[in-house]
Amino acid sequence: MSLKVELKPGERLIIGNCVVTNSDQRTRLFIDGRAPILREKDILTVESANSPAKRIYLAVQLMYIYEDVERMRKDYFTLINEMVTAAPSTTPIIDEINNEILTGSLYKALKAAKKLIQYEQDLLANAT
Repeated sequence: MSLKVELKPGERLIIGNCVVTNSDQRTRLFIDGRAPILREKDILTVESANSPAKRIYLAVQLMYIYEDVERMRKDYFTLINEMVTAAPSTTPIIDEINNEILTGSLYKALKAAKKLIQYEQDLLANAT
């Protein structure tokens, strides 16, 4: 079964380590095969990774895109240890991310890391 992706005009998509940019019209793509795929709205850059949770998301994103957990393992564990130390209440979400990584479900790990970003934003909103 193909993955159907609809792109808005000018929207970008990562397929593997390639960036696909849509033209000036809405486009529908059907993708067969197995490759990491991320829509522009799910892509985090180094510049936009400006919080601990976003840096964790970026590490998981790189694991997913490069299909290589080892590449980011040391940095990832440093980041999650700092996060859990600073905010112990993030442990259940961190555990969920870790479990998805351990089972090789890196896309699901990205989804869990998105929850961590939202949780971090909620914590900061309630702290002020």
